[in-house]
Amino acid sequence: MKFKLNNLMRRNERAQLTTLRGQGGFTFLELLIVMTILAILATVAIPAYLHNIKHARETRLLHDLWVMREAIDKYTVDKEKAPLSLQDLVTSGYLRAVPEDAISKSIDTWQLEMETEKISQDAPAGIRNVKSGAEGADSNGKPYSEY
Repeated sequence: MKFKLNNLMRRNERAQLTTLRGQGGFTFLELLIVMTILAILATVAIPAYLHNIKHARETRLLHDLWVMREAIDKYTVDKEKAPLSLQDLVTSGYLRAVPEDAISKSIDTWQLEMETEKISQDAPAGIRNVKSGAEGADSNGKPYSEY
């Protein structure tokens, strides 16, 4: 009787182990299918993400150029002379800091266009316009230097 009971307990333990092994994880095929689906989604999402990043940088560049041009105009009207450098705009309080070029990621790449005609005879020629010095073109093919 004791022998039958031990055999029965062993069979029961083996059955439990077998069912536990079957429920323990995913098969290789299931994992392969999931990885394939994730790869397909990544190939669609990554180019869209990179395009959005580029568009955001272009928008930031346009905004920074607009702000600097407005500051140049206000400085010129208020002081009756154009600023000699971008740092003059910061020193006078028209800008908090010289913005970083969103494309080249530097504050040293701004291209300054100087005045061809002075506003007053006493003042030296100052900045008339500012453009990006970044190389390359935007999403539409327009060079950044023409912004």
